Amino acid sequence: MLDTVVVGAGPNGLTAAVELARRGFSVAVFEAQGTVGGGARTEELTLPGFRHDPCSAAHPLAINSPAFRALPLQRYGLEWLHPELPMAHPFPDGSAAVLARSVGETAASFGPRDAGAYRRLVEPFLPKWDVLARDFMSLPLTALPRDPVTLARFGLVGLPPSTLLTRRFRDEPARTLFAGLVAHVMAPLGGFATSAIGLVFALAAHARGWPVARGGSQAISDALAAYLRDLGGSVHTDYEVKRLDDLPPARAYVFDTSPTALARIAGFGNHYADYRYGPGVFKIDYALDGPVPWTAKEARVAGTVQIGANRAEIGAALRAASREGRAPDKPFLITVQPSVVDPTRAPAGKQVFWAYGHVPHGWTGDLTDAIERQLERFAPGFRDRVLARATAGPPQLASRNANYVGGDIASGAVSGLQVLLRPKPTLFPYRTPHPAVFICSSATPPGPGVHGMSGHNAAKAVWKRLRQT
Repeated sequence: MLDTVVVGAGPNGLTAAVELARRGFSVAVFEAQGTVGGGARTEELTLPGFRHDPCSAAHPLAINSPAFRALPLQRYGLEWLHPELPMAHPFPDGSAAVLARSVGETAASFGPRDAGAYRRLVEPFLPKWDVLARDFMSLPLTALPRDPVTLARFGLVGLPPSTLLTRRFRDEPARTLFAGLVAHVMAPLGGFATSAIGLVFALAAHARGWPVARGGSQAISDALAAYLRDLGGSVHTDYEVKRLDDLPPARAYVFDTSPTALARIAGFGNHYADYRYGPGVFKIDYALDGPVPWTAKEARVAGTVQIGANRAEIGAALRAASREGRAPDKPFLITVQPSVVDPTRAPAGKQVFWAYGHVPHGWTGDLTDAIERQLERFAPGFRDRVLARATAGPPQLASRNANYVGGDIASGAVSGLQVLLRPKPTLFPYRTPHPAVFICSSATPPGPGVHGMSGHNAAKAVWKRLRQT
């Protein structure tokens, strides 16, 4: 009998498996798709030689993850590549605000009236970032906070809505860039703890950047799987699990799946019936005949580029997708251009690029024209660079990754108490109604992103159980 079976080979499932294998437990991972990866995959979606990331591409949370930093992933081929700027937010007049590694450079891009306010916001936390990140990403209490005072101070700043925090700024560039940071998790700007979301992304950039993985996001997943195998674990792909009886006998089962799928497989009935899924996304992967022709020079050297003319436009796009049930006319876009720093992703002189906008949950329309109209506002002539495109709305995203219910790449709404307490309001979110069954997906704290911390935290609950039985 195995000690542990893990269902789902995304970053969280693989991290949980690695953590358990490192402690001497026998582990087997079962994945429905043909390759490991979940939200961290790389595929040729458009033309031969163009390697795209179907989901995550830039990785501020991965490089800052306490779980990943404790693992020898570089030994297994993971190499981080840093663009000149982690992120840029261009404006229609050709100017841009930036999120740079340097706090000073970032503050200067906001203009003299907001430079000091930004410094005062981030500089108190930056020297203690590593401890703060560990404490913040271990909530609820899987471990006692190492620095409860700093965590409490962060909570005072981060728990209010971002609309209150941005009142510290007087001009639009700082307010707009920060609104864009919050929108990465598809949260309404006035929601609970949205200030913390924006702050985490900003601090992550200043601490270690927003890199891409050389060769694509698949390198993260492949490194985790290779390390697991060296530890004696096994990985089985093309293995769909429909019920617990499909799995070999084990002392514990860990699910890197949505709560909906777990309830169906394990027979938990309506246990997760109150879990809320958020809006979906419409994503386009592009093969380009050269770089994106951004008007703002800062955007040309940034790994990630946020697209939204101002805070009001970003807020309207989020409201349309999350509350009004319609696709926005001017979608807020998150775009990533790995080729600015990784020439291995496309043939010589060509580039890969992706963009996505928010749409209602389960939306079945086509946002291509709206996305490209937005891109043309900030990069005139963009369409002329397009060699091929691969589009994916909510149905396609959900078919590629069952955790993206209704196209929700956050695996659950990041709003209300569900920002912190997911998938149930409990201090033991990784446990389920069955004492030998656990959940470790992005539906558990600390939530969405490629960081492995949900798997890391769940593994703690599993090995406590294994020691007791």
